[in-house]
Amino acid sequence: MRFIIGFFGAIFSAITLGLVFAAVGIGGLIFMYSRGLPDHEQLSNYAPPTISRIYSRQGMIVDEFASERRLFTAADEIPDLVAYAFVSAEDRNFYNHAGYDPRAIVAAFIEAVRSRGRDVRGASTITQQVVKNMLLDNSFNIQRKVREIILAARIERTLTKDRILELYLNEIFLGQNSYGVTAAAQTYFNATLEDLSHEQAAFLAAMPQAPSLSPVRDYERLINRRNYVLREMYENGYITEQEMNTARAAALETVQGGHIEAFRLTLPPRNYFTDEIRRQLSAEYGADDFLSGGYAVRSTMDEGLQAVAEVALRRALERYDRDLGVWRGAYATIDPADLGDGEEAIWRAALADADIPRDIEGWSAAVVLEIGESSARIGIEGVEEDEDGHFIPAEDVQWARPLREDGSRGSTARVAGDLLSVGDVVHVRAMTRDSDGSFIRWTLRQVPEVQGGFMAMDVHTGRVLAMQGGFSYQHSSFNRATQATRQPGSSFKPFVYAAALDSGYSPNTIVIDAPIEVETGEGIWRPQNASNQFYGPSPLRTGIERSRNLMTVRLAQDVGMNTVARYAERFGVYDDMQPFLANSLGSQETTLFRMVAAYGMFANGGERVEPTLVDRIQNRYGETVYRHDQRLCPDCELASLDPGVAPRIVSTRERVMDPITAYQLTSMMRGVVQRGTASGTVNLPVPAAGKTGTTNEARDVWFVGFTSNIAAGCYIGYDQPQPLGRGASGGGMCGPVFQQFMMEAIAEYGGGDFPVPEGGQFFPIDRFSGARLPAGASGDYVVYELFRDGEEPYEGILSVIDGGWAMSSDIPIFSRGEAGGGGGQGVLVETSDGTTARVPTSTGFGTLSSGGLY
Repeated sequence: MRFIIGFFGAIFSAITLGLVFAAVGIGGLIFMYSRGLPDHEQLSNYAPPTISRIYSRQGMIVDEFASERRLFTAADEIPDLVAYAFVSAEDRNFYNHAGYDPRAIVAAFIEAVRSRGRDVRGASTITQQVVKNMLLDNSFNIQRKVREIILAARIERTLTKDRILELYLNEIFLGQNSYGVTAAAQTYFNATLEDLSHEQAAFLAAMPQAPSLSPVRDYERLINRRNYVLREMYENGYITEQEMNTARAAALETVQGGHIEAFRLTLPPRNYFTDEIRRQLSAEYGADDFLSGGYAVRSTMDEGLQAVAEVALRRALERYDRDLGVWRGAYATIDPADLGDGEEAIWRAALADADIPRDIEGWSAAVVLEIGESSARIGIEGVEEDEDGHFIPAEDVQWARPLREDGSRGSTARVAGDLLSVGDVVHVRAMTRDSDGSFIRWTLRQVPEVQGGFMAMDVHTGRVLAMQGGFSYQHSSFNRATQATRQPGSSFKPFVYAAALDSGYSPNTIVIDAPIEVETGEGIWRPQNASNQFYGPSPLRTGIERSRNLMTVRLAQDVGMNTVARYAERFGVYDDMQPFLANSLGSQETTLFRMVAAYGMFANGGERVEPTLVDRIQNRYGETVYRHDQRLCPDCELASLDPGVAPRIVSTRERVMDPITAYQLTSMMRGVVQRGTASGTVNLPVPAAGKTGTTNEARDVWFVGFTSNIAAGCYIGYDQPQPLGRGASGGGMCGPVFQQFMMEAIAEYGGGDFPVPEGGQFFPIDRFSGARLPAGASGDYVVYELFRDGEEPYEGILSVIDGGWAMSSDIPIFSRGEAGGGGGQGVLVETSDGTTARVPTSTGFGTLSSGGLY
């Protein structure tokens, strides 16, 4: 008995000691691998990278940007069906274990031993996968596994099961650049989580094990994997047997398989506006933060007006390009052998892979399939082939001459084969009858080489309503509205006149229009008017309406270029303007974005307005982190207002210009539109003002203008500056763009008279001579100018500005100007040396393009 007791005692002691040593060993192992582990508590505040989305001012999604395509969904918003599908596929004991599953680990070990290592199945729980994906690396060794189990146990004590599942379902990679179940549901099925069917939820749950599989290429494998998940869901009690059988019998229909329209196709093509937001916010917040921050960006873009801006600028660019009559060749080419002898399925696949812009409204990509005696047979993307096929006929190519490789031009095309070859990838557009919209023929198009930009903004808030930075974003993403720095030419002149008006000059101040010679150190600079003529003494108003270069240079000299430079910098046209006289004619480069913003300050009466493409930004939690409009609205806090009473908006903006000066300048620029260099192309139903600009040799042409509500501007020129050709002008090329856009903008935003500021009086002035006229005077030559109180114009005697240059003795002191014709007795004016001279009352007007750099 003593032997038996001793034997069992020894066994008990050995077991006890073994357990103690095992416990100590396990404890030591845990202690050793616990050192240096990541802080698991950071998961409590973990915010995974998510998509940042851009919304139009109407609240529609217009673009999205992301480094990882993920849409975060909180645990309480994840449907049970989706959660149960992933639990069944990945971790059936998820709701019962403490972070790791001993039974699964033992089963995996036994399976590995039994198969001698051939069959090694995973035993990781969802909690362990969260640890691996978010706290550890993907290395495969025992050390990482132990660390993973330790962290999983700790996480289970820190976070709820729902929070752990939320982290997993938002972090997991599910293929097709989709992270998280919400983004994956959109990518594969263009559906929200709430709209997923049983088979779709099971499909998503099947993807973590093999995210590289394609629903097209690996259809059968994914069907089998999906059906396995459905069976697990049934065995775990999450769905009924009938639901399982119905779902298993369903076909796998996905976006990738062409059964469902892709979400991206429901968005408009990416454009210059949204890409500029990306550039600006990436610079402000950092590219990584913006692309992963999950921001909701409410842009200022008006979708309707953005479309109008795109069409208006494209029409002007294409009109100019078409008038050149040069065909520069196909945009891309496809090897004729890859067209399958015109077999539709083959050429469509080849054309779909062709690199050609597809964001031009009304244009379609096409490939030349066959060249006939006179016409070319084409296949058109997105257009079904009819029985006879589609053709580009001979009459549609006879506008162009082919451009040869050496840069010379061939003879004018007579048949389609003179311009096209089999395999050419080109753009075509359907020509229709204006009367009934019926189809006439397909016409050949090409992306113009000349480029340009357009921008429009609200003059009171700075909200940019539309922006187009070129002909096609997909052709060239370089934004010529914000990134291209070009010479503004005569469109800069209003800032010279603004400096003068604020310095005591008046709209009827006389300035000598006569030859000037300036010693520059590198030779003599002789600025000229665009007409190469001189017109003698003329009022300020004439100088800006007719875009007189010599008057502007004399005025800038008299005011002082340092003063002009300060004004340009105050309005934001330049950060550092060089005080050279040539810069008074717009020779220093700036951007269209800056010019339109500056003109907006003329329009709103001289208050600073900061242009913005973004109205508000919210973070992933819905908190507003940026709001553009900082004006105060005290009445908005009231419970109600009297009927017909609008809430008061209190502006805290800085004043950059005297309001009377702003009105005087606006009135003078209205003359540019009414009878000046833009009168032939700008004719709006509401008061409008603006200024043309055409630089030396017409390398850049501009028009920037405004109504009482909206300022807009257009620039056209080659990216590598070169002359646009004889007859090119800001009024002729950019004026129609402004006109077309503003007609639509006025219909939506209205327009009216420019508000008259307090502290001034109107007096009738002869716009030819600058003389004050009797009260009640009327006629084409009469304009009512606003003068500050106490600065009423004298009758008869006028001051004359010559800028310090004496008039040449061989230049007539008087001229009828551009209009030509007879004289009249005129009025006496005081010259710079104190003497008097008689100025005719008809210095005249006619038609002339805007001034330039001379």
